[in-house]
Amino acid sequence: MSSVAFTAQACRALLKRDLRAVARSRSQLYSSLLFPLMILAILGTGVSKGLDPSLVRDGDYSSFLVPGIIVMTLVFSSTFSSASYYYDRDWGMLKVLLATPHEPRVIMLGKSLAGAVIGSGQGLAVLLVAALIPALNLEWQYGVLPGILLAVVAVVMLSLLLNGAAQLVARRIRTMQGFHLVMNLVLFPLLFFSGAFFPLDKLPVWLKVLATINPLSYPLDLLRVAAYANDSGYFGLVVDLLVLGALTPLVFWAGLQRRPPTA
Repeated sequence: MSSVAFTAQACRALLKRDLRAVARSRSQLYSSLLFPLMILAILGTGVSKGLDPSLVRDGDYSSFLVPGIIVMTLVFSSTFSSASYYYDRDWGMLKVLLATPHEPRVIMLGKSLAGAVIGSGQGLAVLLVAALIPALNLEWQYGVLPGILLAVVAVVMLSLLLNGAAQLVARRIRTMQGFHLVMNLVLFPLLFFSGAFFPLDKLPVWLKVLATINPLSYPLDLLRVAAYANDSGYFGLVVDLLVLGALTPLVFWAGLQRRPPTA
């Protein structure tokens, strides 16, 4: 057999192997197909109907975008922080941690809290930088200190919520590739119709309904009320705090329940 034929045979075998792996990984297959279609439907409609500079305060779209960028930062951070679960599992560190006298729930609590602290720090750093940029006009309608406190509450609770949700996904998806695809499929559409990139007021009814049942909409609205808006926001301060206060502990607690697989 010539070297060319030998190389072609090896490449063909590897191609078949990877194709079979994709076919067996239904989460990867569905995510790769559904995600671009969802982005097209949601982002396309939102930009067409809602992205009009006259719809935001003083036409200042850059300032309007600050809360959305903070939420996007937390989404990225929670995804990458939770991916450390796979590194620990594949390198055997997870087995070592679970062999300690501590319960598995304690191990997962420590990892989730670490991810939440990292995400919160990154989100608040973005807020700090944005507040120091003269071109960005943050309103702080309740005053700077109360506004910062509300922003910290929104960032920390969202970070805990996202890390709890990521732990739920990580314990059910066997591969890191599948985890990232599922997280992208779930979180990025949620980010787009949360009001992060365009105001919700002028959107079609179906997008308003999706925004109302979207858990990311409420911390985003709380951030916007605290730092940017000069009104009560889309849902209102009380509703934002009630939804986050109920949903965050529930999701974070659920993320700690089952023993994580080590292989």
